[in-house]
Amino acid sequence: MSIDPSAKSSSQIAVRITEAILAKQLAPGTRLGEQQLADLFSVSRTQVREALTRLMARGIVTVSARRGWFVIEPTAEQAREAFEARRVIELGLLRQARVRPISTQAIGQLRDHIAREEAAIAGADVGARSYLLGDFHVCLCECLGNSLLSETLRDLTARTTLTAMLHQSSEQAEDSCSEHVLIVQALERGDLEQAEQLMQDHLQHVESGLTQVRSSDPLEPLRQALASVSRQGAAGESGPTRQENKRP
Repeated sequence: MSIDPSAKSSSQIAVRITEAILAKQLAPGTRLGEQQLADLFSVSRTQVREALTRLMARGIVTVSARRGWFVIEPTAEQAREAFEARRVIELGLLRQARVRPISTQAIGQLRDHIAREEAAIAGADVGARSYLLGDFHVCLCECLGNSLLSETLRDLTARTTLTAMLHQSSEQAEDSCSEHVLIVQALERGDLEQAEQLMQDHLQHVESGLTQVRSSDPLEPLRQALASVSRQGAAGESGPTRQENKRP
């Protein structure tokens, strides 16, 4: 995705940064320089600072007095909490849909969204693929009639996206898209109980997939080995020292 020249307000800049995170174009820990962003968007540093402050309040960026602004690096616990929050919102909305059924027009919007997902998966734009797969949940929230929660869900989706340190594989993307199709089909049939169960299973699959990505860090064996050597070295050093102290 290219820089949108029309993104001039602080809220628009914040949206653009969030979209870049959903598209996995901004990795966890990326530094967000105020002057660089001001130059890219052709705005003042004050507007950039306002945008970053918005994102900090939403838990997407963090700031250090000496080092500047950075995209957050969620811990495993923070990722777990974000997925729990997503479950509360998404499953709750589907449960509420039993009282207020989803419209035919909304079903059409969801089908159009899935068609874009399928086109992105068939193509080579990994960023668009990642963005659309995450944005499906925001789209569903809007189609279920709650624009207020859709903004919260967008932020939570961005936070869970940041837990994946590597790009999602094409196989995982295809699986996610297929699960989206099943959810929309259940909604179209009016089977809200099945849609809720499918969503719960889907979120579990996504969370499990991100956990596998984190555990597949190629440096993990070396990291563990060096940590072990360090601990052993510390223990080994203490032994001779005690022995040396006993020498006459």
